[in-house]
Parts: sequence; structure tokens; C-alpha cells
Amino acid sequence: MENDDSFVEDIDKEIKTIVKSVDKLELKSMLSGRDDDKNCILTIHSGAGGTESQDWAEMLMRMYLRWGEQNGYKMTIMDVLDGDGAGIKSATIEVTGEFAYGYLKAENGVHRLVRISPFDSNKRRHTSFASVFVIPEIDDSIEIDINPADLRIDTYRSGGKGGQNVNKVETAVRITHIPTNTVAACQSERSQLQNKTNAMKMLKSKLYQAELEKAEAAKDETEKSKMKIEWGSQIRSYVFHPYNMVKDHRTNTETSNVQAVMDGDLNEFIKSYLLMFSQN
Repeated sequence: MENDDSFVEDIDKEIKTIVKSVDKLELKSMLSGRDDDKNCILTIHSGAGGTESQDWAEMLMRMYLRWGEQNGYKMTIMDVLDGDGAGIKSATIEVTGEFAYGYLKAENGVHRLVRISPFDSNKRRHTSFASVFVIPEIDDSIEIDINPADLRIDTYRSGGKGGQNVNKVETAVRITHIPTNTVAACQSERSQLQNKTNAMKMLKSKLYQAELEKAEAAKDETEKSKMKIEWGSQIRSYVFHPYNMVKDHRTNTETSNVQAVMDGDLNEFIKSYLLMFSQN
């Protein structure tokens, strides 16, 4: 019994589980914003730079999907616009679960990548940008008055980069609110009606967020993050070359474990961001 390593391993696992639970409770205690407890809609847009930025946008999408899986959230890809040859131009993800918006609001802003480009035959270093916007998903108890005459509804074929799975029927739906030029699209369901319902839900959330910002007069942190997707505006840098580092420029939180971050390990960055604002 004295040399029973399995006993030590069990205790070590138990300690790690307890630490993880305490961290989760500590994070939750920082969430007191009006919409922190809501589900959210996360949108990724590639910046200027064509294939490089589009590939980076797809890498970020994978990162957030992994984060969601690891933290018990339902991640539904509502809409994806494929890139020109590689990556994506944009993606919209519905994140369902406890305090989804409260956590992911920390990701609002421009994300910068520095790496040796896999698309450059000369193996030169490239810098790419992509933006992330997170808005709370409103529930049915909040009334948003939308005049049907103000909407343009377009249908198109859903599907990805080709092959057998591409839908041959126009089930995907894009809704444009003409007065504000606000767009919401969904292609995740097989039914055009369901896609239309989901797109309308996203549109209402976007209009609700816009009304909140207008009513408060002072722009909130979400609005502040909507900067040009270029130099000087990034909230976080991901450096793959000439060294490994991910650094959040708002909190100075950093790590050299780039792979872990790209595999969804974002909680330290989220925690630092929430802690910074809870102390203000």
C-alpha cells in the first residue's frame, strides 16, 4: 500500500477538479452585468489581407468552438461565409449556456496573428488580423418592434466548400433591416423556416444591442472595441514566430503555450479581463 501510486494519482485528480470548480466560482462572482447571464452571438470577421486573414479567422473559429466544448457550452454555427480558397470571411456562432455573454464579452475586439505564412512559398513572416464581436442574445420577454416593411429577406443555398453535403435547395436565409443596414443570416438548419426564425432572433439581438448603446448615450465596451481591423487596434496578439507568445494588451496577461490557447484554453485571459473591470 505504501507504494500505491494510483492512490496519489486519484488525489491529484481530485485536487485538480476542486481547483477548477473554485476557479469557475471565482469567475462567476465577477459577472454582475445586465446581460451577463444571457446566451450570446459571437461573430468573427477576417481583416484585410485575403487568404492570410481568412485562414486566421477560421483558426479563431476553431479556438472558440474548442473553448465552448471544454466549458460545457452548446456551440451552433449559424452562418459561415467561406474564404477565397482557404479559411473563412466571416462566421456567426450561437453560444448557449450559463453566463455565455458574461464570459465571452472579454473577446470583443481585434485579434492579431504573427507567423510564417503557410501560403507563402518564400516562407516570409506575415501579420494577419480578424475581429470578434460578441452580443447578448435577447429572450422572448424583451419586446423589439420591427416593421415587416423594413425587412429584406433573401434565401440562398447553404453549404460549405462543395461536395455531396452542399445543399441544392435555398434553405439558408439572410435578413436585412433596411433602416439600420443590420444583417443576420442563418444556414445551420435544413428547414428554411427554422433558419428564418433563427436569423430573426439574431437580428432582434443586434437591434436590441444597438438600442441599448443609443439609450446609454456613452458607448459601452462592445462599441469601443469596434475599431479598424489593422495595426494599433488589437486587443490580443498571437505570435507563432520568431517566438511563441499570446499576449492580451488590455491586461498584460500572457503565455508562451500558444498551442493550448489555440486549442481553447482562454479562461486565464477571460479571468484577467473580468478581474480588471471588477476592480474599477
